[in-house]
Amino acid sequence: MTVPSTPLPRRGWPAVLAVAAATFLVVTSEMLPVGLLTSIGPDLGVSAGTAGLAMTVPGLVAALSAPAVSAATARLDRRAVLAVLAGLLAAANLGSAAAPGLPALLAARVLVGVAIGGVWAIAGGMAARLVPERSAGTATSVVFAGIAVASVAGVPAGTLIGDLAGWRAAFAVAGALSLVACAALAVLLPALPGTGTAGLAAMPQVLRAPRARAGLMVTFLLVTGHFAAYTYVRPVLERVSGVNPDLISTLLLVYGVAGIAGTFVAGTAAARDPRRTLVRISLLLAPAVLLFPVVGRSPLPAVVLLVLWGAAYGGVSVTLQNWLLQAVPPQAAEPASALLVAVFNIAISLGALAGGQMTDTAGETSVMWLGGTLAALALATAATTRRPQWPRPRPKASPSEPDPAESIDHRNTRR
Repeated sequence: MTVPSTPLPRRGWPAVLAVAAATFLVVTSEMLPVGLLTSIGPDLGVSAGTAGLAMTVPGLVAALSAPAVSAATARLDRRAVLAVLAGLLAAANLGSAAAPGLPALLAARVLVGVAIGGVWAIAGGMAARLVPERSAGTATSVVFAGIAVASVAGVPAGTLIGDLAGWRAAFAVAGALSLVACAALAVLLPALPGTGTAGLAAMPQVLRAPRARAGLMVTFLLVTGHFAAYTYVRPVLERVSGVNPDLISTLLLVYGVAGIAGTFVAGTAAARDPRRTLVRISLLLAPAVLLFPVVGRSPLPAVVLLVLWGAAYGGVSVTLQNWLLQAVPPQAAEPASALLVAVFNIAISLGALAGGQMTDTAGETSVMWLGGTLAALALATAATTRRPQWPRPRPKASPSEPDPAESIDHRNTRR
């Protein structure tokens, strides 16, 4: 391995925390409608299912923008790209707060989708460039913890603000915080040159890797099922479980705290064996969702199931990321991450859309049956797939790295 004569620029943990703040805010912005649907719908004169398009639209856009933004900005300074994306997120949230009707809201949510896709595609691999190699794993976990913290602090706080001051205030606060994140990224991150376009050319080869395909299939099933149910968890808790509407923000906070715990527990296990970890997650998540229509018809059992659900889903993102990274050689990490972001966000959109249709036509409990069934299918897929494992050598820093396509083809031949 060739060691570069000039060390990589590093800014340490303040820079890592700035990137984590960006992931926190994009996920919070994407998930805000979950706790606000019952307010957004009546204010804009649409049903809860139609208001759920505020979840569907940014997810679909993010799926397209993840590889597109990564390709278009491949040679640009990552600090500048992330700062611009945070600024775009701020504008989108402030536009959502001022939207006079559903079309304007959805237009603003398109911009949210662009920011989500771009940040997700770039941020995941940045932590190792900001801290010494021995701390890279911890730094990456901190960046991805922004996703779980969004459930703990972002969505419940947005729900509480919506309850106290209206749903528009929740989007306005998210916009203001995004401006702060934009400034933090610009100040705290060092100049980080782009990685070039070579890695993106490996996307077709990543898709030909059988275990990478299996990981993407598990991602699609599990995330679609989760968001089909979770997008409409507030109506379910209020109308099926009989939970007092004033307690919803507190329960979402409890859900998020369970998710934080699940993130760190699963993160440690997934680094060793992501397939086994995902099987265990699905064994907890699928029954928790499927049992909601059966035993979740009163507040106490509904809360218990919600906590189990949160703990299980908290480990999903970090486990799936580990699955994909272990299914491809290190040189193909960026295209694999971009594909994961694309599939993840397609699943979010389709889950929210399917959940809305089910809610409007078959009632709130139907989304739980749908979500639990898809989680069970994800469990079956993960259980029947061999452990994804690619030897993880130290990352190369010289232009002499092997072509990622050749690496994947070599792996397939060897297997």
